[in-house]
Amino acid sequence: MTTTIEVKDLPAHVGEHLGHSDWHEVTQDQVNMFADATGDHQWIHVDPERAKSGPFGGTIAHGYLTMSLIPGVLHEVWKVDGMKMGLNYGINKLRFPSPVPVGSKVRADVTLANVEEVGGGGFQATLNVTVEIEGQDKPGCVAEVVYRYYA
Repeated sequence: MTTTIEVKDLPAHVGEHLGHSDWHEVTQDQVNMFADATGDHQWIHVDPERAKSGPFGGTIAHGYLTMSLIPGVLHEVWKVDGMKMGLNYGINKLRFPSPVPVGSKVRADVTLANVEEVGGGGFQATLNVTVEIEGQDKPGCVAEVVYRYYA
């Protein structure tokens, strides 16, 4: 279920748990394409045969790939209505507590942590996002992401 909030009403929703995204499988093709895009072809990501005898028992997603899934799944969790434009403004905090094995499923758990007014009729929203790994206690990514929304 998607939580919809009017841009002008964002401050009233600080502290609200916005929900979870759907589960999404992390595939070897995704990892390989990310490696090609970034030039990070470390064997723990792209060599399934070698990775079988590595520390994780198989290939794992790049940490930054896991992080980069966040913007794509946020639309499953929340929608900001009444805005002319929204921008990804950055990340305040980012950690990768656990590797994400290729073939596992992940989802985002999202809370609206803070909202501040910014110039030009906008609001800066800070979201606490935890990328959970199905069947594991430790998340693959914990991030404090920042977006700006202009009315």
